[in-house]
Amino acid sequence: MILDAHDIPSGTELQADLCIAGAGAAGITLALALEASGLDVILLESGSDVAEPAIQRLYTGTVEDARLHPPAESYRVRRFGGSTTLWGGRCMPLDAIDFEPRDYIAHSGWPIGLDALTPWYSQANALCEAGEFAYTAEQAFPNASNPSRPMIGNFDSDVFSTNTLERFSCPTNFGDRYRARLAKGRVRVVQHANLCHLPTQQGTPRLVGPAQVKTLDGKPFTVAARAYVLAAGGLEIPRLLLNSPGVSGRGLGNAHDVVGRYYMSHLAGTIGTIDLSGATSVWHGYDVSDDGIYCRRRLALRPDAQRALHAGNFIARLHHPRIPDAGHGNGILSALYLARPIVPYEYAKRLYGDAPGGIGNWLAHARNVIVDAPNTVRFLTHWAMRRTLATRKFPSVIVRPANLRFSLDFHAEQVPYENSRVTLGNERDALGMRRIHIDWRYTPQDVSSVTRALAALAQEIERTGVGHFSYDPAEVEAEMTRYGAYGGHHIGTARMGDDPATSVVDANGRLHEADNVFIAGAAVFPTSGQANPTLSIVALALRMAAHLQGPANVAALPAPAATAIASGSASSSLSHSQ
Repeated sequence: MILDAHDIPSGTELQADLCIAGAGAAGITLALALEASGLDVILLESGSDVAEPAIQRLYTGTVEDARLHPPAESYRVRRFGGSTTLWGGRCMPLDAIDFEPRDYIAHSGWPIGLDALTPWYSQANALCEAGEFAYTAEQAFPNASNPSRPMIGNFDSDVFSTNTLERFSCPTNFGDRYRARLAKGRVRVVQHANLCHLPTQQGTPRLVGPAQVKTLDGKPFTVAARAYVLAAGGLEIPRLLLNSPGVSGRGLGNAHDVVGRYYMSHLAGTIGTIDLSGATSVWHGYDVSDDGIYCRRRLALRPDAQRALHAGNFIARLHHPRIPDAGHGNGILSALYLARPIVPYEYAKRLYGDAPGGIGNWLAHARNVIVDAPNTVRFLTHWAMRRTLATRKFPSVIVRPANLRFSLDFHAEQVPYENSRVTLGNERDALGMRRIHIDWRYTPQDVSSVTRALAALAQEIERTGVGHFSYDPAEVEAEMTRYGAYGGHHIGTARMGDDPATSVVDANGRLHEADNVFIAGAAVFPTSGQANPTLSIVALALRMAAHLQGPANVAALPAPAATAIASGSASSSLSHSQ
């Protein structure tokens, strides 16, 4: 059932076994997985089915260095479906090495291994609508009738593999895709409901509740639940925790000043020229699996090579020349440049960076479009049919240079760093909550890790005789920070671990300091790995759902005592018959 908080009388107290805050990938997955559990579940969402600028502004905050991090309200969406309303759909699992403690990466190691997520990845793939859980070319394309082409013919390397895949969701907007199912189900979804405060229960410091909730216009109500799950994203979760003092007074779960620390994203950039004219074949586009999923190969630094190089996880893709430089002479890329004013900020940042402007550059791009008109028309037709009008969208721009000279697009692990963090600023939002201040930082180890991986790739390209990779090592740092923190990947701000002094939650996502508060999402990842986080967020949420209705035994936790928040307030269950 889907309710609107504006229809709930001021001062009402809703009662439930479990309250989930945030209806994005993690929150909606939890709600779907718990539908038949017998638990009474409430899912709170700040927004509604559509974008509302006033609600989106609740995400506004401050950034320490605007060159290194986008504005706090970008790359995340405060509405039903969360940031799945924005994502590009790229799916891949974490690797086994991502979970391991590595002596060359401080603060690495998860309290669980890949085996803890493996049982949930297949179902996560289905929810993300990325087809079967098959992430190598051999698994996804076992039939000779539908083979996957080699990425680089005759490239045989013990350092880099080319057979692992990225699979692409539609991309699936979880709000649109699963709204009807939730509307007909027993989970109560409450839109326009902003969780503002989780007070500690008097006399029972290891329990919190009832949750204090408000509409944007300030109407208050509470949710008295046996347990709470924060699934509001890696930036909003520390804000919620730090806006609730907890027993320590420093923030809920923050007795050891760990909440908001170790904030990671991914290190991504485009660098150099990779000439593959010596390869027997080159394929850098998308294959389509038997179940209709776009799949793409990439170069991946093998685990043994990571250990030998003391490098973090690293993958790379063959990429087209930089779009803003009209010197590429390509009408397709120039058409994309001219379309810049209508491209959303989140994608424009990545496509164009700090693009050169001026009428001269614009005219040069227009000339490319005219001279290369046949190719441009073919591309625009393909884009309209396979991207704009298609339900399952062609994932990205693929331009094959005739001379087989590509740029290299890389995506790498960022090491956990305690001084890269999210804190509270002094400004307050319309609900009276303190806004966040983001101080994302990278380290010399991040630079050296990417540098080693790139050097290893250059050596392997030469050794195998497939071509040559030229780049300026002195430019690595500038290239990996050209776009700042990779947008939308907000990782590690409430990390899981066994030691409360260095982590916020345990292996099951439960706060070390509270028995009835759990965290879902990339905030709990101790390390970032190379993979985009959405698929693993969904897998972890499925694992948490099983834990909440099993070992955690949420139904057996005590219900918080009712707390009146307004004169004449009344308790209400807003039962399914209402």
